Amino acid sequence: MSQPIGQNMMLVASSFRNAKSFTMIPVSIDSPYVEAMYDPASSILAVISKVLKQSYHMVAKLDEDGQPIKLKNPNPQTGKTVKEERRLVDTFSEFYLSDPLDIEQFIHLFAINATTFDYKAFFVEVKETKKSKIILSV
Repeated sequence: MSQPIGQNMMLVASSFRNAKSFTMIPVSIDSPYVEAMYDPASSILAVISKVLKQSYHMVAKLDEDGQPIKLKNPNPQTGKTVKEERRLVDTFSEFYLSDPLDIEQFIHLFAINATTFDYKAFFVEVKETKKSKIILSV
């Protein structure tokens, strides 16, 4: 018999890139997600699942003492000051919800306090980029 989906996370006030926001945290081991974070600047809910995947990432190269090895000169393309190497690491799968209705459905499906927590107070209208009438297509 499978477990019912949802009602296993809780909305809490938090900050995202120094802006007031909300986060969803698991309140049960049955939650399929580690966390969900709302970015008010872009109106996106980033959902981090428990599903692990392997992917390559650039990580700092370490010396025998575990300290990052410094470059003689900063990398002109990236500005980085330490040597890096490409490594295969385990990362959690991520999903990004941008449609306000999808975000609300997700919140109501998974948050036990969706009706009492004022998550809509963090929603801001993201303006679309409109094509200027001055610029003509050729």
